[in-house]
Amino acid sequence: MKKRLCLYYIGCVLTLLLLALPTMAAEVVQGKTVTNDLNTKLITVEEYDLKFTPQNKYGNPTGKTMVFDLSEALIGKEAVPGDIVRIAYKVVDGKNKVIRIMNVTRQDVMKK
Repeated sequence: MKKRLCLYYIGCVLTLLLLALPTMAAEVVQGKTVTNDLNTKLITVEEYDLKFTPQNKYGNPTGKTMVFDLSEALIGKEAVPGDIVRIAYKVVDGKNKVIRIMNVTRQDVMKK
């Protein structure tokens, strides 16, 4: 009887953890930096799609721009307008809060 109760509780805890996993995942976007305001800690990015070609190795511009809050972000090399960035973010209270931002243009990930 005690074994069954213990297994039941373990099963409940595991189920709750598995249900919580999707809420811990971040969204990712890659695109060209349009503006990066260090005073307001906001960056505007033109989103790229996932159709990689030799001519467009980072994807094609979609024309859609997104604004992100950098106030709590882990930042690699600073992005300037025209740089390609990869951003992991979460939507909190309707705002795109950046978790991490990587400047793909200035950080050569293939060197390592």
